[in-house]
Amino acid sequence: MENTNLNNVKTKAIDLLKELIAIPSFSKEEHETANSIGNFLKHQGIEFMRMGNNIIGYNLHFDEKKPSILLNSHHDTVKPNSSYTKNPFEPIEQNGKLYGLGSNDAGASLVSLLATFLHFYKEETPYNLILVASAEEEISGKNGIKSVLEHIPSCELAIVGEPTQMKLAVAEKGLLVIDAVAKGKAGHAARNEGENAIYNAMEDILKIKDFKFKKSSNYLGENKVSATIIKAGQQHNVVPDSCEFTLDVRVTDAYSLEEVFEELQSQLNAKLIARSFRLQSSFLPENHKMMEVALALGLEKFGSPTLSDQALIPFDSVKIGPGKSARSHSADEFIELKEIEEGIEIYIQMLEKYMNHQIIAK
Repeated sequence: MENTNLNNVKTKAIDLLKELIAIPSFSKEEHETANSIGNFLKHQGIEFMRMGNNIIGYNLHFDEKKPSILLNSHHDTVKPNSSYTKNPFEPIEQNGKLYGLGSNDAGASLVSLLATFLHFYKEETPYNLILVASAEEEISGKNGIKSVLEHIPSCELAIVGEPTQMKLAVAEKGLLVIDAVAKGKAGHAARNEGENAIYNAMEDILKIKDFKFKKSSNYLGENKVSATIIKAGQQHNVVPDSCEFTLDVRVTDAYSLEEVFEELQSQLNAKLIARSFRLQSSFLPENHKMMEVALALGLEKFGSPTLSDQALIPFDSVKIGPGKSARSHSADEFIELKEIEEGIEIYIQMLEKYMNHQIIAK
């Protein structure tokens, strides 16, 4: 694509992001942004499918005999916090920055991937490209990317767009939420009766405070477990016979969620109940072709502690996108326009090298 055409694509991407910022799109409420993305594709002459609030597109010369690459990012947002000084739904452009809710997480990545998809749409390439603009990512909802995956071909690679400063996340921590119940025996608080379930829970919680898992990851380090909620008792003069607490466990690629659960249960006295085993960690094998691409383009590789749709994607994936993770969910969220332009260029370079295997290390 000539530079003039590429610049036109960049402009269209930024205009679309402004349009998306102006539309509230909280998780499970993304109907209008799905309409907007669909209209964008329609105006570019691109056919698409819609599943709920997920938008799916295929390159023009899609061939089921070819391997496929998934381009994915999400269009739902969290709700704006009370510290905003700007209207979160007004796309404000100032000093090279575009302000607005979802501008950084993950609107910039989404429109950059859309622009990249548009760039390759009519080309004859050795790979199929499948675009999924997904819903409910912020809540890992069942009507998001998970609901789409069983209806599209399996892919050799997924590129998940999230704000990483265009650094390549080759590993991502999974999430396991555990509800724990410590038991005791009720008694009168004025007498030395009963067995206080709070104290029993405290013994486990103190173990959690200093808990070290047996295995660690090269990219992600150690698993992290935190006690985040505790609840017990109904009145001041009754020794509680039950104390409930919740554990948030961030899991590296060194463990499956099931293995983490078993290791914790073997060390704690409370009864543990996992909410789900859906959000697994991910890791790209060292011999994967994308590792060569990263080396060729000089992309910095890292392990990401934050959760994304990667956790629900069952094939090899990386996470990369314009913007900065620290801006996500913050007041007066913004993206620098040059970050979007750079993101589009790097996405295109990544796919060119990957699809044509033109890999020469810097």
